[in-house]
Amino acid sequence: MPAEFYALSVKQPWAALLAAGVKTVEVRTWSTERRGKILIHASKVPDPRPEAWAWVTTPELTTAAELVGGIVGVAELTDCLRYPTKPKFVADRGRHLNDPEWWVETGLYGFAFRDARPLPFVRWPGNTFFFPVAAELGETV
Repeated sequence: MPAEFYALSVKQPWAALLAAGVKTVEVRTWSTERRGKILIHASKVPDPRPEAWAWVTTPELTTAAELVGGIVGVAELTDCLRYPTKPKFVADRGRHLNDPEWWVETGLYGFAFRDARPLPFVRWPGNTFFFPVAAELGETV
């Protein structure tokens, strides 16, 4: 077990969808070389856009998406995909769930996850990029 685990902060409802395995790609404007087990952190501020919340279709997802400001799940980061064009971004919508209009001219990256699962909520401060969490928190996964 590594001495340090890393987490990625994601706005709700995306964090709940990622932890549930409904969403398997998290889109960012920056790439990463990081791979392996990553804790999913629900940021304190949720995404206000109704199109994001339209993906929350079960009572379990609704409850999970209400959790903010802490660790909500874990998944294995397996790849960093590149979306250099809007058609490539749109073609992968079934994995990242983002509206096609969210694509930007500079391109986007998709962090591909597998084996996601929710974890009992643990309140924890977040950060914009990957951030380390205490080893004892990582040991719960």
